[in-house]
Order: sequence, then structure tokens, then C-alpha cells
Amino acid sequence: MSENKREILFNAFDMNCVAHQSPGLWRHPADKASTYKTLGYWTHLAKVLEKGKFDGLFLADVLGTYDVYKGSNESPLRTGAQAPVNDPMMLVSAMAAVTENLGFGVTAGTAYEHPYAFARRLATLDHLTEGRVGWNVVTGYLPSAARNMGQEDQMEHDERYNHADEYLEVVYKLLEGSWEDDAVQANKETGVYADPAKVHSINHEGKYFKVPGIAITEPSTQRTPVIYQAGASSRGIKFAAGNAESVFVTCPTRETLKVAVAKIRDAVQAAGRDRYDVKIFAMQTIITDETAELAEAKYQDYKSYADIEGAQVLMSGWMGIDLSEYGPDDVIGENVKSNAIQSTVETFQKASGDSGKPWTIRQLAEWVGVGGFGPITVGSGAEVAEKLIDWVDYTDVDGFNLAYAVTPATFEDIVEYVVPELQTRGAYKTEYTEGSLRHKLFGEGDRVKDTHRAAQYKISNRLVAKA
Repeated sequence: MSENKREILFNAFDMNCVAHQSPGLWRHPADKASTYKTLGYWTHLAKVLEKGKFDGLFLADVLGTYDVYKGSNESPLRTGAQAPVNDPMMLVSAMAAVTENLGFGVTAGTAYEHPYAFARRLATLDHLTEGRVGWNVVTGYLPSAARNMGQEDQMEHDERYNHADEYLEVVYKLLEGSWEDDAVQANKETGVYADPAKVHSINHEGKYFKVPGIAITEPSTQRTPVIYQAGASSRGIKFAAGNAESVFVTCPTRETLKVAVAKIRDAVQAAGRDRYDVKIFAMQTIITDETAELAEAKYQDYKSYADIEGAQVLMSGWMGIDLSEYGPDDVIGENVKSNAIQSTVETFQKASGDSGKPWTIRQLAEWVGVGGFGPITVGSGAEVAEKLIDWVDYTDVDGFNLAYAVTPATFEDIVEYVVPELQTRGAYKTEYTEGSLRHKLFGEGDRVKDTHRAAQYKISNRLVAKA
């Protein structure tokens, strides 16, 4: 039995839609994903995750359809592959109301909403959750979203990150550099709610945005919510090195994960931060039960519901490549160029089976069919716990972003069978740390560290610079 004193972190990976990472599984009798339109689904899920001491619920999002496949909406709509999809941010308040500790990582893109309005939405959620919100920063990858927002296509991959750099600069200036900590007086005797002398214009004028005024929200618990990021391309890692406090990666093997984790930590250190100022989560799908035999039977049952067409729809969108142009026995060539998620293309190009040969389109689609394009672990709670501990020890990853096969049953199984085994081994928390999401993750207070990019925009630093 493994001994491990490093606590493994868990995020649940979900989306406000009927088919997130396992196309076809919404048809399974145990799956409740089709009730995603109800608050009851989300409040129940939040309670399950908090019972299991999950660190957070990570909510993915897209603003367009996966119409790369065959150049049409027909397949994503027929298979339900992330279509239809609702806004994730509106779910958070309801889930926060029925929990006390669970964090919420909400995906929102930098391409189409102005940072001034978005900063207010972030601050509002941070107030309402008392500091339990994180923002997963995405630059967008679906051409359909760009077209419906009045553009011919999305910006080129690296330029999207340049745009995002300035977007975050505006958000940081608004949330960190506008209101002094003691600006709000709420003095009923003098009638002064906020001291105007302690609220400052940000006077931002850049290549993409001009924001001269003040933030219209007072400081929240964290000021800037925890910054999440999922890009693993070279430009994405550079972006993460200065901004991210939590990074999600998808690697098919522990060997490739070890390389990816080291690359991210090296980049963070090169940016002047501590290597462990970023929590790294690896995508994983867990199928578990009381025994290994029951878990394997469950997995085989799930596989029978997988939708191969839906898997190809998702893969086409992630890669920016129409897989309908490939035959089922073709492999993705090394010379493929992508303006979507470049790291996903690289992952699929390198994916291989036991033979060591590259996987065909058919094999990749079968793999994605249950749990998306992360690795799948099948076994008893004890077997899964041992494997997760091994992956953490070997790769230096901090935790796992757990996708589901069926929901909420996959998460309920993890809480019932895996969490107690990890706790017995000293590898998982038995109680939550008090405080904000940032403090829970790092144990160093509610606000961004001084080495984080946002710190340079703190109002205290601005006032010192002016003095």
C-alpha cells in the first residue's frame, strides 16, 4: 500500500449542456445530464461534490457550435455534442447557496465580451460566493462563435493570446487598482458610503481597449478570482506562466503528463514565480465500484452507449480539423496545422495503443466516446486510489480534473469508493480549509501573491508609484 502525505486535489469537470465529454451517454438510464436546465441538477451535484471534499466544480463553456465536422450544425445537434449549451455563470449563485466550501471555476472567453462589463460579473460572483470563484480564461477556438459575433473568423492562435493579455490587464486594473481597501466606509452618521478620494480611475488605453474610468464594484473577498487556464501550446504556457494559478492539462499517459507538468513549472519559475504557485490538474475519467469486476462491467456497459459520430464532432471542433474528410482507418498526420486548440492536435497525433502505432480516427473516436480525450481509470476504489497516488508521485501533478461518463453517478461513485481510500492513505483532505478558494488552494491568504502578474496593478502599488 502506498504512503503519501501530499494531498491530491479534485475538480469535477462538467458543462451546462446534455453531452459534455461522453457523447451518447446521455441516453444511459443512470444519466441525468438532460436535466441540466434545472437548478435541482446543479444543487444536487454541488452537494455531492462538497460531501466528497472536492476542491471545485470546473464548468466548461463554448459560445458556438462544433460545426467544423462536415461544415454543418447537423451532427452536433443530432448527437447533442455540447449543443445546446447554456451560460455557466448563472449556475454559481444557486450552488453556492447550498454549499459552504466548494469552489467554482467558470469558463469565459476574452474574445467577445468587453472586460469592463465582465470584471463586474466576476466581482459580483466573488461577493455572492464569499470568495469561492475562479475564472477559467479561454481565448476561443470555434469559428462558429466568431461568425455569430460579427467576425469572419477567430483571430490567429497566438494573436488571440496577445489580445487576452491586454484583456486581463484591464480586468486586473479594475479589480486590483481602482478601489482602495478602505474606500467603503458605510458610515450612517456622515452619510458616506464610499470615499470618492479612495476610488481611482484606471486610465487604460491600449491596442484593443480604452477604459478610462473606475470599477463600478467595490472590492470582493479575493478581488481577482483565482485564474484558471487550460492552454498547453507554447503560447498558452507563456500566458499561463504569468497569469494562471491553476492549469488544466490533458495527457494520455503518465509519461507525457510528467513532461507537461515539468514544462509548465519551468515556465512559471522563469516568469519569476515559485514553481508551485500554480496548481496543475490532469484530466481523468474514473469508473469505479465496490470491486474491480463490477467496475469493469460498468465500463463495458457505458461503452455500449458511446456515440462515435458525436466523438468525431467534438474532436473536429477541438482540433479545427474536419475529421469527416478522413477515413476511419486514417491517422492524423504530423503536417496538420490548426487554429483551434493546438495542444489537442499534438495529443491526438501522439496517441497510440499498446502496439505503439498511432491510433486511427476510429480508435480515437472510441476513446473519446467515454470521458473525452483524457485517460480512463477503471477499478475498485482501492485500485483507483493507488493509481492516482502513483500518477501524482511520478508526474508531480497536484490533482485531477474529473470528467464523467454518466452524471451525477460517476461523481457519486468517486465520493463513495475512491475518496475514503485516498483519505485512508493520507492522500486526500478530511476537512476543508476555511476561507476563500485561493486560500483553500494555497494557504496564503485571499489575494494574489506579489509575484503574480495582477499584483503590479494593486492600488497600493499604484499609490506608492505616484508618491
